[in-house]
Amino acid sequence: MNKFDLEERLILFSVDIIKLSNHIENSIAGLHLNKQIVRSATSPALNYGEAQSAESTRDFIHKMGICLKELRETFINIKILKYAKLSKNEELLDKCYTENNELISIFVKSIETAKRNNSKK
Repeated sequence: MNKFDLEERLILFSVDIIKLSNHIENSIAGLHLNKQIVRSATSPALNYGEAQSAESTRDFIHKMGICLKELRETFINIKILKYAKLSKNEELLDKCYTENNELISIFVKSIETAKRNNSKK
């Protein structure tokens, strides 16, 4: 996967979460989680753009790590929404769950590869 494909996936994931936010229950818990998930799910696309302009390999790894942390936060949020049945669109929630899990795997591998390549220098 090239960097532009990953960037596009992150953008589309953000869009899906924004769409999902329109289907989250309007309760105290729903509102709280809704704000959290929109912030954490849109962050990786923005931070990935910064990672592409990293000043060094170390800076790249750090920025990619921020993306990973935000993706993990989003994943937990999705699980809470799913288990508490706070979404009125289970299909979209499941799609976001799957894509989020795949993105986490991609970032874990990318960071591992960058660290391995950096240690060879």
